[in-house]
Amino acid sequence: MFDTMTLTKIAGSLCGALLILLLGKWAAEELYHSGGHGEQSYVIATGAEEETEIVAEVSFSDVLATADIGAGAKVFRKCSACHKVEDGANGTGPHLYGVVDRDIASADGYGSYSGTLTGLEGAWTAENLNSFLESPKGWAPGTSMSFNGLPKIQDRANLVAYLDSLDD
Repeated sequence: MFDTMTLTKIAGSLCGALLILLLGKWAAEELYHSGGHGEQSYVIATGAEEETEIVAEVSFSDVLATADIGAGAKVFRKCSACHKVEDGANGTGPHLYGVVDRDIASADGYGSYSGTLTGLEGAWTAENLNSFLESPKGWAPGTSMSFNGLPKIQDRANLVAYLDSLDD
């Protein structure tokens, strides 16, 4: 098909093209080197670094006082895959009917609590629910709840207000 002379010419052409490519790359890197040029000789102070916004810490009880129950019902959709709000209707997780001010790990008919939650004393106060909903694994390390949490304090307040409204 090809004789030796033709194969030699093809191989030489490929090697020559590769050499030109590599030399062109090297020349471009030398011409357009974007590495550092050393330290700045002077810095113009614009004050931008000093403009840190100070966020006032708002207590959860203040946010809870202005919570929206309807918005809490929407936030609850994230929980509804595992939890039910009907009294005694346990799902993958315990029912949340009357959970506000109920003892921790004490839902009737639910026996699959993690050892972490059964070892806790106290009740699901609004503040405890807020801390737990912010980071379940942070508040109760070792919990079997796989939910990552609600980062927004308003969402947590709305959800707690919704859960509290269920048993009125």
